[in-house]
Amino acid sequence: MGDSTLADQFFDAAIGLLQRVRDEEAGQIAAAGAAVADTIASGGRLFTFGAGHSSLPAQDVVYRAGGLALMNLLPVPGAVGVEAPATLGSALERVEGLAAAVLDSSPARAGDLLVIISLSGRNALPVEMAVNARALGLKVIGVTSVAYTKETRPRNASGTFLKDHCDIVLDSKIPVGDAELTHEGIEAPFAPASTVVTSALMQATMAAAAEELVRRGIEPPLLRSGNVDGGHEWNARVMDEYADRIFYRR
Repeated sequence: MGDSTLADQFFDAAIGLLQRVRDEEAGQIAAAGAAVADTIASGGRLFTFGAGHSSLPAQDVVYRAGGLALMNLLPVPGAVGVEAPATLGSALERVEGLAAAVLDSSPARAGDLLVIISLSGRNALPVEMAVNARALGLKVIGVTSVAYTKETRPRNASGTFLKDHCDIVLDSKIPVGDAELTHEGIEAPFAPASTVVTSALMQATMAAAAEELVRRGIEPPLLRSGNVDGGHEWNARVMDEYADRIFYRR
């Protein structure tokens, strides 16, 4: 066999990171899953938030086949994904006070749970989102790269990172800069793996929650694919049963 291609190297890097989070974050994933199960069992609501590319893993667990029907996206207009102008989302992450306004106008309340995804965890929006959510009585799970807390400085008025304001932290192990590869003749590092790893952490947490619910004798409120026979009927039943905790239909 010849030398591995850059594509091969990216797969190797991503697989290595997935193995690390599986092995090193197992306890935290179990704790996060138990927190999600606690919220469902106690009648609370589930929310997830991420800005820019960090919104992709957040959206990945909302209204999808095999996912928990109760997971709702907490959107910040202009900061979800990379809608044009894409640079606006980056700018909004640094706006002080925006998180409080978003939470105050959202249905989130004491007893609910919010998953906040931010790779660097250093900007005002995710940090203030965590601070304000906990002040409102929500449990907060942060999904971030702890490496940033050691190699960068906070970029918000509090001088803290997302991880400093969470009940549970899931460390994605992504290196600062979020690029796994370098190559001769290519000036910038490339091939980011944060979306792959963070999405896996989110899905692992949902799986842990489902496992914990079953252990307690509670049927996990999961959605089925609408592209299989009976899927729409199943989903209609689940959504009707939990209508007061599902906000993406309104």
